[in-house]
Amino acid sequence: MSDHQYDLFVIGAGSGGVRAARMAAQLGVKVAVAEDHYLGGTCVNVGCVPKKLLVYASHFDELFRDATGFGWDVGAPVFDWSTLIRNKDREIDRLNGVYGRLLEQAGVALYRGHARLLDSHTVQVGNDRYSARHILLATGGWPWVPTFPGSEHVINSNDLFRLEQLPQRVVVVGGGYIAVEFAGVLNGLGAETHLLYRGELFLRGFDREVREQLVEEMQKKGIKLQFHQEVVRIDKEEQGLRVTLRDGSVLCCDCVLYATGRKPRVAELGLDAADVRLTETGHIAVDEFYQTSVSNIYAIGDVIGGIELTPMALAQGMAVVKTLFQEQPTRVDTEFVPTAIFSQPSIATVGYSEERARERFGDIAVFSARFTQLKHTLTDNSEKTLMKLVVDKATDRVVGAHMMGPEAGEIIQGLAVAIRAGATKAHFDSTLGIHPTAAEEFVTMRTPVR
Repeated sequence: MSDHQYDLFVIGAGSGGVRAARMAAQLGVKVAVAEDHYLGGTCVNVGCVPKKLLVYASHFDELFRDATGFGWDVGAPVFDWSTLIRNKDREIDRLNGVYGRLLEQAGVALYRGHARLLDSHTVQVGNDRYSARHILLATGGWPWVPTFPGSEHVINSNDLFRLEQLPQRVVVVGGGYIAVEFAGVLNGLGAETHLLYRGELFLRGFDREVREQLVEEMQKKGIKLQFHQEVVRIDKEEQGLRVTLRDGSVLCCDCVLYATGRKPRVAELGLDAADVRLTETGHIAVDEFYQTSVSNIYAIGDVIGGIELTPMALAQGMAVVKTLFQEQPTRVDTEFVPTAIFSQPSIATVGYSEERARERFGDIAVFSARFTQLKHTLTDNSEKTLMKLVVDKATDRVVGAHMMGPEAGEIIQGLAVAIRAGATKAHFDSTLGIHPTAAEEFVTMRTPVR
């Protein structure tokens, strides 16, 4: 038994922290959690869940227009931002309650307040101190905005969920999935939307063919894209914001949304007092088992960097519990991690991009198909779907699957199981398709395109 008040003290009640706390408590471990913001972390409150609700909302205008081709007359649709936000807030409040009950039912002590380390075994929350045999840091990240003339006029991705009104003219700055997703949302809800990125092409690290096709589709939907471009200053005027760009051009808008990345939440965490080391990027340094530079302190999730996804944080939390309390040192395999971008159209991927596969395997075969889905044949919608498989020719193993199109995440999730299990192209070829579906294209591509 531990000589400390708690066997495990978790700082941060996001997805990973809550999962670790619950699973440890179910093993009979005495656990506490401290949280100074909201239960559920980024994903539940200002990330995956509310963002997906806004994505759903933004699709309806296009659906109403497509409906006419199938004989429906829906009239002139009217959108009300306040109703959407109010209903979103109600759902987030419900989920916060669910997280609280899960901790309570598991017997986890929950402390609401800012926690900081006093040493490697002591945590202070408010004016109270607690001792713990093990400490888990799961404090996540926070949106980062660079400082420049007028930067005080911008909002970040957290702020967007709290806007009282939908801006009619928006400039989104950034080239990651958050920027791309919110540009799609705002455009779909009726705002004139510009997306600026300082690089040559957004979504760095994803398959280039998919990224290039997304450019074409986003432009079709009316999103104004500018690459090799950035903001140098913002001036507030009577009619809104005047945004001056690097090339001297000017955009006038009502709102500037910066989605330029997130920083790990490590400030005032007391890491120095416990001698917990950071990486050059400011993340908490951990080994392959999520142990920090201090033997009894572990860290998981966005605060350690790497693949910053909710399912990854959940898996890391489980790994820590197995390592500490089940005598099963565990690490999470990151080679074939599926992920989705809820852009418009959406993207999902698992495994290697074509570019990374060439570097890793050398001789590969690429199968790719671009087509109009059956649903769009009775409409004026010119959206294309892209599906792609990357195969290691030496083993015939499918090492990458990529899709851009409706419900890409739902389709790739199933393929992720097969690819992780080592499915070959021959397995795909011998699998019967479900007709008529878009997904059957993955088992009917026979001729490599390169």
